[in-house]
Amino acid sequence: MMPADNHTFFAPVTYILTGIPGTEESHVWIAIPFCLMYVTTLCGNSLLLFIILTEQSLHEPMYLFVSMLAAADLLLSTTTVPKMLAIFWFRAGKISFAACLTQMFFIHVSFIAESAILLAMAFDRYVAICDPLRYTAVLTKSLIGKIGLAIVTRSFCIIFPLIFLVKQLKFCRTNLLPHTYCEHMGVARLACDDVTVNIWYGVAVAILAIGLDAVLIALSYGLILRAVFRLPSKDARLKALRTCGSHVCVILMFYMPAFFSFFAHRFGHIIPGYILILLANLYVLIPPMFNPIVYAVTTKKVLKWVINVCRQCAVGASC
Repeated sequence: MMPADNHTFFAPVTYILTGIPGTEESHVWIAIPFCLMYVTTLCGNSLLLFIILTEQSLHEPMYLFVSMLAAADLLLSTTTVPKMLAIFWFRAGKISFAACLTQMFFIHVSFIAESAILLAMAFDRYVAICDPLRYTAVLTKSLIGKIGLAIVTRSFCIIFPLIFLVKQLKFCRTNLLPHTYCEHMGVARLACDDVTVNIWYGVAVAILAIGLDAVLIALSYGLILRAVFRLPSKDARLKALRTCGSHVCVILMFYMPAFFSFFAHRFGHIIPGYILILLANLYVLIPPMFNPIVYAVTTKKVLKWVINVCRQCAVGASC
């Protein structure tokens, strides 16, 4: 590619994803736990979707939101991990500009959608605990369908301008992208144009979408805790808190790495680049892997279904 100082622009046909800089000799070994986590993600989320869709007793608002989260997890991990493994094992880092933009779109759409789904789940728990008599009247299947459509529409409308901004940039630098997937600012920084608009749009998305969702979730759980501690009996309080436990775990797994990554990229210049990229890889692997495990362990109906299937398999094997 032409050097930047002669300002020769080019239309990027392909990029080369280089993986995690400084760890090239370990790529083969790094890929092994990543592959195991991806297989666990596929099996766990697919099984969770199958259980919710086939078990009539799970066709309740909370579980429908869980199925949306599982679908978003599958989309996020499948958009990133196969290419990641190809880079680590086969050094197949070449990716077309169109494919890079497509990957970028689905990564960020999945991320925005998951945040909105967690907000919807917080609303579900708020109604279930603070206004239980009106729960089924408020959270109808029609409303849940509209919420799902709103989540998809919102995610598309937020991320499409981001892709448009990247597509308008002029590139005159290298086509080597030191990452394992196409991330918005990673690609934008390869441009010779001023990317201030890209930076501020990314900040606006983080604050107005992700940040606002987090604030509303925190507010809903503040109201839930106030309602819980007003319950007369200790058993009722513990039962109410248990119903929220799995959701709180999932929220923490989603938002804590997200905010750490956001602030580290913008203010943590002392953090080595390979650490940031490794954390970015773990972020698309760990939450999607653990979400179905958390819900399977903490949700009695799902756990009971899994135990029954395991028993039937054990009986069949013994016969």
